[in-house]
Amino acid sequence: MTDRLIVRRAALVARPSLPDALTTMQEAAAWLEARGCTPVIERTGAEAAALGGRWPVVDRVRLASDVDVVIAFGGDGTLLDAARAVVHADADVPLIGVNLGRLGFLTDIGRAEMTQALDALIEGRTWEDSRLMLDARVASPTTAITGPHLALNEVVVTRGALSRMIEVEVQVDGQFVCHVKADGLIVATATGSTAYNLSAGGPILHPSIDALVLTPIAPHTLTNRPVVLPATSRIELFPASERSPDLLVTVDGQDNLPCEAGAVVAVERSPRRLRLIHTSSRTHFDMLREKLKWGG
Repeated sequence: MTDRLIVRRAALVARPSLPDALTTMQEAAAWLEARGCTPVIERTGAEAAALGGRWPVVDRVRLASDVDVVIAFGGDGTLLDAARAVVHADADVPLIGVNLGRLGFLTDIGRAEMTQALDALIEGRTWEDSRLMLDARVASPTTAITGPHLALNEVVVTRGALSRMIEVEVQVDGQFVCHVKADGLIVATATGSTAYNLSAGGPILHPSIDALVLTPIAPHTLTNRPVVLPATSRIELFPASERSPDLLVTVDGQDNLPCEAGAVVAVERSPRRLRLIHTSSRTHFDMLREKLKWGG
């Protein structure tokens, strides 16, 4: 348990293209209002749900302003988008997610248990963990350094929509590691180890571990394996421009950054961390067994 979280105003954000998420958000807003908590609805979701003026509405950039918690309704992508709004607003506001998608490693509250979870939230029966985030910067020969771009899950270097090999020199803390020939390269956090990293064959890390994972996507040399690094590491990626033109740096599946010839991609731990709120006693291993069907 952490210090008791007092929730008087809650920001609600839903995936606008998911009708079930919009309906559930409305139910949660009405439930919170009935218990003396003011719901504040993110504008895109409010318009998609045609809520009119029933509750206060706020633009995404002000989602974390003057609220005690942000509640996301959808899948992990919805929570990731909400997390980016929180950290870019430099707000120290915790998030909680209601899963209306498929796997939902971050949005760990199911639809059926939402009322119980909201009860626990209002009554302060919650626990919190703090997640490491990444800063990604792209330095190109002809443009200024872009970034930092914040990531909770991962930073990925690929050829974009083209499944073609890239060649990248990898350095960690200024030390040469290797040349990677693969369809792409993932730098993931422990939180992101159950996302793209997992599907690419990388290891699952417990979210309490401050570590980074460097995972090649479909490596062309079978001995190129995922590597776990200390969270203090500064990873620099030097694409071979003549072999890997038109690269794309993707941050949490949300931002796509062009990476021209001669660019350097630097990834390191961000000074910002994300606060996630939980209301159940479900452990990380409970979640893995449930989502990955271990023993099923």
